[in-house]
Amino acid sequence: MGRKVILVGCGNMGHAMLKGWLDGALAPADVAVVEPTEALRTRAAGLGVTAVASADALPAGGDVVVFAVKPQAIGEVAPAYRAHVAAGATVVSVAAGIGVATFEELLGRQAPVIRCMPNTPAAIGKGMMVLFANRHVDGDTFGFVEALMARSGAVATIDNEALMDAVTAVSGSGPAYVFHFIECLTEAGTQAGLPRETAAQLAMQTVYGAACLARESGEAPGRLREQVTSPNGTTAAALAVLMGENRLLELVDEAVAAAKKRSVELGKS
Repeated sequence: MGRKVILVGCGNMGHAMLKGWLDGALAPADVAVVEPTEALRTRAAGLGVTAVASADALPAGGDVVVFAVKPQAIGEVAPAYRAHVAAGATVVSVAAGIGVATFEELLGRQAPVIRCMPNTPAAIGKGMMVLFANRHVDGDTFGFVEALMARSGAVATIDNEALMDAVTAVSGSGPAYVFHFIECLTEAGTQAGLPRETAAQLAMQTVYGAACLARESGEAPGRLREQVTSPNGTTAAALAVLMGENRLLELVDEAVAAAKKRSVELGKS
């Protein structure tokens, strides 16, 4: 791609993104990693990239600075990259809840900033990556960042930063909802008489297979549900419980609303 990337933080999410970038998007020579933890720095260096302990040890250059550190560390970490931004680098942040305004305050009002909300399946290249860019980001750079993030999964963009709270509630926290559904389906299978190991296998593969079918069939999820539901059959009996009086819909709506509310609160703290 011809651009230099500085990755600040190479924990689980940073390392997963880095591996994706090096799988055909960037050459190791195009990436420098800043990671103070020796074991994580050694792991990153094992991928062939330059890995240093602090910003002042970076080689010259850097077109994009990606912050993959904990949100509470941004205030301490980000100012060290002010010179890179002044020289034209664009900031990309995957720190949940940290708004563009914070980076503009720390790095300069004219700083080009892209926020990215990933989710945990990004660790295996199956994530949902949602991007928002401030007005200082140029189209070519945004396209470059889109391509980088696409190495970790699907990419969507929003043009209103306030929507990040809803994004957090749906895709950011969403994997946990699915994991809990797998737990519940496993427990229900056990209560129905299945050995726990078998119930767990059935629940896991059913959720996985249904998600793949929903993605690949081209049919709306509601249509797929109708296709598998015979009148007066077993599925219809179960759906009468889940869908009766909109029970599941209202429960999920409450859950997403609670997550969104908490995201707003965290953004103000």
